[in-house]
Amino acid sequence: MAVDQGFPRSVRLTRPEQYKQVFGEARKLGDAGFTLLVRDNDGDSARLGLAISKKCARRAVDRQRIKRLVRETFRQHRQHLAPVDVVVMCRPAVTGWDNARIRASLERFWARLSTPCANP
Repeated sequence: MAVDQGFPRSVRLTRPEQYKQVFGEARKLGDAGFTLLVRDNDGDSARLGLAISKKCARRAVDRQRIKRLVRETFRQHRQHLAPVDVVVMCRPAVTGWDNARIRASLERFWARLSTPCANP
């Protein structure tokens, strides 16, 4: 049986009010490259929002690469995540990282959020 690994609109944070709720009531997870804001949601699946700023990654090509990798790793792990809203923000150090290091960092976060008692 094929597992749905798409990235439909229903698993994205799309409206400003959704972002405001996460920024206002979130738990923070972080490492040297990323900060994740996590808030429980009332839905049945995890939703992702991105806040990759120019302050973090000056060049557009770097911001787009980071966003692409975040979306890709989220898409691969979303079936196992608790129903939470997640906003991913980066730190300037991440622009110097290669793709493998970025993926490894993000996968550690997804693993933390997928445990049944995930209360970081």
